[in-house]
Amino acid sequence: MLTGFEKIVEERIRQAQKKGEFDNLPGAGKPLKFEDDSYIMEELRLAYKILKNADCIPPEIELKKEINHMEDLLSKMDDTAEKYRTIKKLNFLIMKLNSLRNTSITHEIPQRYMADVMERIGSKG
Repeated sequence: MLTGFEKIVEERIRQAQKKGEFDNLPGAGKPLKFEDDSYIMEELRLAYKILKNADCIPPEIELKKEINHMEDLLSKMDDTAEKYRTIKKLNFLIMKLNSLRNTSITHEIPQRYMADVMERIGSKG
């Protein structure tokens, strides 16, 4: 049984349909696309949806983009001193991302180390 409020809502929907207010809506006649948000903690889903609708990116995603960008830059660098500075910045960003996540240490992104870079530089030369 419908409550008084639900009856009002249903009546307004019917009136809008008769007037054609639902015609020519974006995506009309197409299946709905549901986003997979199962990877987002349940208590953050609504907040992330609001941020997305406002064209804002969550801090974790912004950091991931910045980390990926720095890794791309690092792979194209030749100067050892510049690589060292970039790795320090990259490690800081990774540490910041890991601290934001609040998850088990096994799920953290490992930091980059200068020894790995030096080993790769040595094997190229």
